[in-house]
Amino acid sequence: MKSKFFRREVKIGIMTIVAIFILYFGLNFLKGIDIFNPVSYYYAVYNNIGGLVPSAPVYIKGYKAGQVEEIKYDFMKEKSFLVKISMNKDINVPLGAEIELFDDGLMGGKAIQVVFKEYASEQKLYKSGDTIPSSIGAGLLAQLSGELVPKIESVVSEADSTLRALRKVMESKELSNSLVSIETTTGQLALSSKKLNSLLSNDFPKIISDVNVMTSDFKQISGNLKKIDFASTFEQVDYTIKNLNLITDKINKSEGSIGLLLNDKNLYLNLTNTASSADNLLIDLKNNPKRYVHFSLFGSKK
Repeated sequence: MKSKFFRREVKIGIMTIVAIFILYFGLNFLKGIDIFNPVSYYYAVYNNIGGLVPSAPVYIKGYKAGQVEEIKYDFMKEKSFLVKISMNKDINVPLGAEIELFDDGLMGGKAIQVVFKEYASEQKLYKSGDTIPSSIGAGLLAQLSGELVPKIESVVSEADSTLRALRKVMESKELSNSLVSIETTTGQLALSSKKLNSLLSNDFPKIISDVNVMTSDFKQISGNLKKIDFASTFEQVDYTIKNLNLITDKINKSEGSIGLLLNDKNLYLNLTNTASSADNLLIDLKNNPKRYVHFSLFGSKK
């Protein structure tokens, strides 16, 4: 009976120990602590932690190397807060490094990062339990404002100069003259539009009717052209051309009167001589008419 009771108590004790271990491991796991990985502890002091809480991440060049383990405070001291951080045992922190408090995101969360300075010595390292010099980094909003404020000021100055130039243009006489010209042009356009509307409503229908009449006339002419027998017409034209070719051949071959007249050189010379003799005769007749004509009212003399 006692052995059974003892066994029951042992089982309950073992289950309790396992439950406590699971609870401890679960809580540390939720906190981001790996109880199976050994860690090193370092300390930093701050005058103001700006809302830093335990379990906040610790970064090295963007890599999460550990977390904030504990925050102790003593308001009687100038630097009231003592921050304990843990990092993986295999991470070495050289002398000259700093623990910087910075804004982790736009929502105002705080985190820690270990900053290695250029002058940090790789031979000498901080040991677990050492206090590392601390600093507070510029907030994200401060960085943004520091980058944006000069740009905004330059944009404002440029906008101000642009507004001044625009004001000068608005107050210039050239702009008023241009507005008057635009108003005049608008009035002329309105008048032209009115005339165009009148033209479209009165004259355009007449033009369309005339175009319709011309179209009907073209249709009639086209119909008359379709009725013409082009084949017979071209045959007659061809026949006429053949006759002209035949007449031309005969003329060139000195057949007929026209051919002889055009191709006989002697005939040409005789006609030329005859024309010359007739010309001489007319000249002599004009110069000596009595030689050829005898006229008397009382009779001629022997």
